[in-house]
Amino acid sequence: MVKASRPRTAADTLEKLYRHFRTWYPEPLTAITVERVEAWKARRLNEGRSPSTVLRDLFTLSSVLRRAVKAGELTENPVRRVDKPRVDRRGKVRFLDQAEETRLRNALKARDEEMQNRRTCGNNRRQTRHQRALPPLTHFGDHLTPAVLLSMNTGLRRGEVLKLRWGSVDFNRRLLTVEGRNAKNRQTRHVPLNEEALSVLRRWREQSGTGMRVFDVATGFRAAWEKILKRAGISHFRWHDLRHHFASRLVQHGVPLNTVRDLLGHSTVGMSLRYAHLAPDQRREAVAKLNEKPVLALSMRLKWEGFSVASCYWATKVVSRPQQHFGARL
Repeated sequence: MVKASRPRTAADTLEKLYRHFRTWYPEPLTAITVERVEAWKARRLNEGRSPSTVLRDLFTLSSVLRRAVKAGELTENPVRRVDKPRVDRRGKVRFLDQAEETRLRNALKARDEEMQNRRTCGNNRRQTRHQRALPPLTHFGDHLTPAVLLSMNTGLRRGEVLKLRWGSVDFNRRLLTVEGRNAKNRQTRHVPLNEEALSVLRRWREQSGTGMRVFDVATGFRAAWEKILKRAGISHFRWHDLRHHFASRLVQHGVPLNTVRDLLGHSTVGMSLRYAHLAPDQRREAVAKLNEKPVLALSMRLKWEGFSVASCYWATKVVSRPQQHFGARL
């Protein structure tokens, strides 16, 4: 049933269930009690698993038991009464600082130039041997640079990048469409293309040809990605962090969180709150007001040229002097 209702994630769900709960398979569903799930959760946390990982695994089990309740195999879902691990949904996110981004771009450029030079030398040798030359690498060494730059400028997930088709790229309207069947939440979204993303896609299409998929690769980017990070001297940075980098830059430039949510394809703005601390809002100015001295209104009667004048003065600074009181005559 899971293959029919969740075809895109069925294999991952079934593998996760087998890995964590295969010892429960021979037993009836009624043997899965709240106490048993609580014990499993405690054991996983004591083994050092992060709360977010344990929570995801609990959700996987809960989805199966919820289906069993609908089918009449269980009277209730025991996972619903299990205390869930507390997860910091606004924890620190990893994104590139300016120096890291510069090093990454330079490393990608150097890698492309090396691959282009090797292709040119190889074609020269083929020409002397009267062999057919390989297509020239006019813009990039391979798919890595355009894929990285596209992710940095659109926030697409790696799976969305790999499944992207040229038919989903509208160069005239400067728009990229992530189709629902390829999105994590199964909802279609439209992402505008900025100048760099548009230029990268045009040059990559010119070089790669007119196939159906934008990046027609079977192995993905893992090996090449790890090598380029090492070359750029960047550590603890995943491909998914390019998505965080995209969102962080938007928020730093004052883009509202709800717009960021829409561009990332988050179902709720709560998932985008992890970037809220990067926004140039009024919180810093609000706290800075504590440095200011209180403003006092002083009513003083002054005699000037024989006239009694009542004036109200607003003082922004009050200087305390020895043996002088506010009520003293000026």
